[in-house]
Amino acid sequence: MLLRFDPFRELDRIADELDRSAARTATSPLAMDAYRRGNHVVAHLDVPGVRPEDVDITVERNVLTVRATRHLDIAEDDERIVGERRHGELVRQLQLGDSLDAQRVAADVTDGVLTLRIPVAETATPRKVEVGTGAGPAAISA
Repeated sequence: MLLRFDPFRELDRIADELDRSAARTATSPLAMDAYRRGNHVVAHLDVPGVRPEDVDITVERNVLTVRATRHLDIAEDDERIVGERRHGELVRQLQLGDSLDAQRVAADVTDGVLTLRIPVAETATPRKVEVGTGAGPAAISA
């Protein structure tokens, strides 16, 4: 059986492959959901295949950085057939607002999901202001 070479079909195949590759790199390697629950902001980041000891979290100037290292577990003499999963260092940065307490961030990894709990700063939580009767300190100084 003879196969005829079609250069346009080959160009279409290469263009499709580039489009799929661009779509993979356009999304963050650490997909995230975040929401506010009470006095905390909770963020869940996907870290499948990453051991808890391979996760590093730092906070500097209200920027929280998550670095997760996923190791490629194949031997040197293995023949790699498909390689679509990201390996190496995966990074995600979150800009924390002034209303969050960046000093008290808590984190844990369960079932391939990194959960961050960031408390809302005391100064950002609503508080009740008592209303005086006019005989308080303001009335005395007037």
